Amino acid sequence: MSVDWGSLATVLVVGVVVTLGLVGLFTLGIAGLSRQEAAVARGTSAPAARAGGWACFALAAAAVGYGISLIAG
Repeated sequence: MSVDWGSLATVLVVGVVVTLGLVGLFTLGIAGLSRQEAAVARGTSAPAARAGGWACFALAAAAVGYGISLIAG
């Protein structure tokens, strides 16, 4: 029995990159919504921050759904 180290390294790198990307996307969503809340506290509105935050959450959810479909399919 032999291990294909190149393939194992590829899976590791892709896993780390995708994980960091998803965490970063979710973090951007949180930052966008908190900027919108800060704008409301100042008495203004920030529709772009709110829309961007929800768009980041939607993209993260779509990526998770795609990953689940790859595993299940």
